[in-house]
Amino acid sequence: MDERDRLAAEFEQHRPRLRGVAYRMLGSLGEADDAVQEAWLRLNRTGGEDIDNLAAWLTTVVARICLNLLRSRENRREEPLDGVDGNAGSADPAEEAALADSVGVALLVVLDLLSPAERLAFVLHDLFAVPFDEIGTLLDKTPAAARQLASRARRRVKGAGTAPADHGRRREVVHAFLAASRGGDFGALVSLLDPNVVLRADAEAGPTRGPLVLRGALQVGKGAIAAGSARAAFSGPALVNGSPGVVLAPYGRLFLVLSFTVENGLITGIDIIAEPERLREVEVAVLGD
Repeated sequence: MDERDRLAAEFEQHRPRLRGVAYRMLGSLGEADDAVQEAWLRLNRTGGEDIDNLAAWLTTVVARICLNLLRSRENRREEPLDGVDGNAGSADPAEEAALADSVGVALLVVLDLLSPAERLAFVLHDLFAVPFDEIGTLLDKTPAAARQLASRARRRVKGAGTAPADHGRRREVVHAFLAASRGGDFGALVSLLDPNVVLRADAEAGPTRGPLVLRGALQVGKGAIAAGSARAAFSGPALVNGSPGVVLAPYGRLFLVLSFTVENGLITGIDIIAEPERLREVEVAVLGD
């Protein structure tokens, strides 16, 4: 094996981790793969002879590439995502959806709301155990400043405030609702709904581009089953304004929120939010155990 082949083989050993870093930084598998490929091109140009710690060097390069991409997004942050079928990259949508589910859709949503520096500090330190002195060098900040960035991000990820007394039961209901919707299990879905449940969707949430109201377990269940199969790929449980709910976030961008009212173990109300102005007012955090 010549030197170039050896370098390529070493790089392939690091590719999964680099892809994981880039995906959590960017929220798009296509962009993540592009960032990793750019890191390989840079390594190939250098030859790698003077690199003492290849893993650290590659992580730094990928992080810098991702940071530049995130900063370039800032000027176009208000651009809407054109529907859940739009593709933000060249990756296989099914693979992208599977990866989003494994990482956590809510986490991707919260990461997308962070500043580029906060996102980098949190992802590198909390998810990949990169020391703060290295993160500070990447950001041209002191280790203490990098630590503070990660701390602010961590508070956003976890949310704030005290959970309601029935938080655990609400979480169970939301998980069951999402599973029944994804699986098309109408009977299981209806069993979670109060007979007089009311679903309200804003003008951007429904298929008719107008506000929608459904009443009764059968009607709400039918609507949830119809929408669930199309939207399940990029949906996941989350804390929505402090209570368990569901977020839909294709390619890491918040597109729609389901907020639940749960009483006596049954869903009595569902508020579906998709209007950009309303979404900006929603607080999303990761739904923990």
